Amino acid sequence: MGFAKNWFNKNDKDSELENDFYDIKKEDAIEEGGSKMILLEPRAYSETDQIANHLKKRNTVVVNLKRVTGEQAQRIMDFLSGVIFAIKGEIQKIGTGIYLCTPNNVNIQGKISDENEKDKKDKDDDNANYEW
Repeated sequence: MGFAKNWFNKNDKDSELENDFYDIKKEDAIEEGGSKMILLEPRAYSETDQIANHLKKRNTVVVNLKRVTGEQAQRIMDFLSGVIFAIKGEIQKIGTGIYLCTPNNVNIQGKISDENEKDKKDKDDDNANYEW
């Protein structure tokens, strides 16, 4: 019975750890000295732990994936997507192979459009017939 009680009890150590760090208000999240922006260019998948640790410390991370293979880049982005989801952060593509990863204490305003979207829009505008 003790096991079942601990398993379903919300006051156990696991739920304390889970809620202790991430369930605070955004305005309360910035500690003295503010947060940092970290620029990283991983050369292997094994460096994703370093990126995750920066995000857990509530630092913004810009990740440049141009130095890894396409397969490694996909694995890194899959891992970072999970980290971002877990800390309720955001991820935004800011260039080809470059991503902005932010914890939930950072607000992102605006969006950088993808080059492919711009090219497609320009083609659509060229083919449009305008009547005045």
